[in-house]
Amino acid sequence: MALWIQAQQLQGDALHQMQSLYGQHFPIEVRHYLAQWLEAQPWDAIDLENQQDEFKAKRLLDGLIQELQKKAEHQMGEDGFLLKIKLGHYATQLKNSYDACPLELVRCVKHILYTEQRLVQEASNTSSPGSGPVDGTPQRYQQINQTFEELRVMTQDTENDLRKLQHSQEYFIIQYQESLRIQAQIVSLASLPPTERAQREASLQSRKSTLETWLTREANTLQKYRQELAEKHQRTLALLRKQQTVIVDDELIQWKRRQQLAGNGGPSEGGLDILQAWCEKLADMIWQNRQQIRRVEHLTQQLPIPGPTEELLTELNAIVTDIISTLVTSTFIIEKQPPQVLKTQTKFSATVRLLVGGKLNVHMNPPQVKATIISEQQAKAILKNENTRNESSGDILNNNCVMEYHQTTGNLSAHFRTMSLKRIKRSDRRGAESVTEEKFTILFESQFSVGVNELVFHVKTLSLPVVVIVHGSQDNNATATVLWDNAFSEPGRVPFVVPDKVVWPQLCEALNMKYKSEVQSDRGLSEDNLVFLAQKAFSSSSNNPEDYSSMTITWSQFNRESLPGRNFTFWQWFDGVIELMKKHLKSHWNDGAILGFLNKQQAQDMLMSKPNGTFLLRFSDSEIGGITIAWVAENPNKAGERMVWNLMPFTTKDFSIRSLADRISDLNHLLFLYPSQPKEEVFSRYCTPPNSKAVGDGYVKPEIKQVVKVEFSSPNPEPSPGNSFMDHAASPTVNQHHNFTIYPAMNDTMIDAEGEFDLDETMDMARQVEEFLRQPMETTWSGQQS
Repeated sequence: MALWIQAQQLQGDALHQMQSLYGQHFPIEVRHYLAQWLEAQPWDAIDLENQQDEFKAKRLLDGLIQELQKKAEHQMGEDGFLLKIKLGHYATQLKNSYDACPLELVRCVKHILYTEQRLVQEASNTSSPGSGPVDGTPQRYQQINQTFEELRVMTQDTENDLRKLQHSQEYFIIQYQESLRIQAQIVSLASLPPTERAQREASLQSRKSTLETWLTREANTLQKYRQELAEKHQRTLALLRKQQTVIVDDELIQWKRRQQLAGNGGPSEGGLDILQAWCEKLADMIWQNRQQIRRVEHLTQQLPIPGPTEELLTELNAIVTDIISTLVTSTFIIEKQPPQVLKTQTKFSATVRLLVGGKLNVHMNPPQVKATIISEQQAKAILKNENTRNESSGDILNNNCVMEYHQTTGNLSAHFRTMSLKRIKRSDRRGAESVTEEKFTILFESQFSVGVNELVFHVKTLSLPVVVIVHGSQDNNATATVLWDNAFSEPGRVPFVVPDKVVWPQLCEALNMKYKSEVQSDRGLSEDNLVFLAQKAFSSSSNNPEDYSSMTITWSQFNRESLPGRNFTFWQWFDGVIELMKKHLKSHWNDGAILGFLNKQQAQDMLMSKPNGTFLLRFSDSEIGGITIAWVAENPNKAGERMVWNLMPFTTKDFSIRSLADRISDLNHLLFLYPSQPKEEVFSRYCTPPNSKAVGDGYVKPEIKQVVKVEFSSPNPEPSPGNSFMDHAASPTVNQHHNFTIYPAMNDTMIDAEGEFDLDETMDMARQVEEFLRQPMETTWSGQQS
């Protein structure tokens, strides 16, 4: 409700703008009486382009109507009677208007709340010019608003001068006509007698001479007025171009850069409403000045007076046309980018928007937008204005869309909801380049006129680079290409040039951004994590972060060359970690339970100083998307010696069978999560509740448990039947003797000759165990035999 209280304090033009937000589509009385409820609802959580969010929008509409009806019922007394009827009427009106399209209600309310907030912020900035930014409004926003005010004053000043010029010229023409009338009278005197003619001619010649002197002087004055007005227009257009540069070349480009980084998991690029408001103000002022210049041209044609003004007006007309053309073509943008990893035969969506479409009344004849996929070379040719003969690099279904005007928000946009790439035509690849390194782009283009066909525009805009794949197995490498491009491309580049190498800290920033976004965590990669990644990327053993601060990493090191001794690249390993975390281990990472980025030796050094049963979780060095449990315990083969054990890595496939928390709970020799936290405190809330002992048909539901084949002595040993498999490395650190028991040696068919773990064999065993447990066993459980 705080926003509505502030909005009611607006004055002048700001108050008028605020009032214009309301009407039959959303009455201001609804805003007033439901202010607190409206401001408390999660409007921003609804994606207007996602039809699946329509259910959420419908709930908000139903809630709004219920609140109105409730408010109406509580009105009492004589004054309350009329308000009760009015609020009930509004409830019915809103239901009829938005029941079939609840997302439009959300669009309307979001626009109202955002505009009110902007107006309140601008008013706060104006009322305290000596202070810093108010309510978080950046200093540059204040500068833009101050420049708009300056432009408004200048435009109003030239409008006043133009009216003055027009009145002066009209009076001049009247006097000029009078001069012609006097001249005609003098000519007509020829038919009069000489005496009378001489007497009347002297009087008329005197009047003519006086009038001609005035006309000569006034013509010079008019020429001066025209020159001064043209010079004022020059200054106004120069400031308009400067303001446009700030908005289009700075603010809009920054928005596009944020949009690109959001593709790597960066913060949302933010809404376009404030940019649209600025662009509409620009369009309005540019158009006003253009009309003024055309009126001056008309006056000049109506009364030609020799001088330099004509050439200056021609120049001004060219400048203002260039400014409006630049604004229109620059504000045809992609609001919602198509997916940057684009799979053929798969539906995808995109949204384009013309920020000045509403202000220039383009929607009066809604233009059609066409989408085409083109190659990197074709994109370069388009930016050079070379003729590409309408070539494309593939076929997109449902690639035409008419722009729609949303009256409540003033947005003119085209929503491509069901596009599908049917076919792709690849170009010849360079050197070692793979298909997942080839970049395409979606070209959106349209044509429309402004005014009464005064100006015709052919607008184009290119999407961010897209990598086309035909199979899900290519997604990993395609994502690497997109991440590198999004992170390291520069504004204004030639499509789609990107550095082949970057300094390590730059890549760290990109990896951290991607990791936090995918894992949906505020806990990003620590300095130690980044050092570990540097060691992996550069095959280095240094633990000093400074050693990597000036090192460069190439694209080949990132995702073309395999890591030493492995059959996968650096990115493929890192992306495997991301996939594992976001699918199964997000909560544990957010809790700080997973250290993750450690090698075997680091884990061993950390655990050897801790009591037996202390364990930690680290990512596997040898397997993509694997995580292992390392713990310290007795060496069963050598009395009195302790060692660190490493369980064979778990992958996504394993966790789809049994969760990490359940597996840790199953292993009784794991006692403390490093450094000293009892495992129950960390993992118990994620464990699956135990099954009941009996079910209705006499069967007991089986379950799979994680066990290890070696028994470790611990304060609370609980022997568990079954088998599990682990890779272990002995530690040289020796401690005092502890009792231990070794199971008899077993012929383990799931560990090969080199002691490596076979996941497929494990799955077979898991299924065999499950089948075995399905059989009723009298000796173990009581129940009916089938």
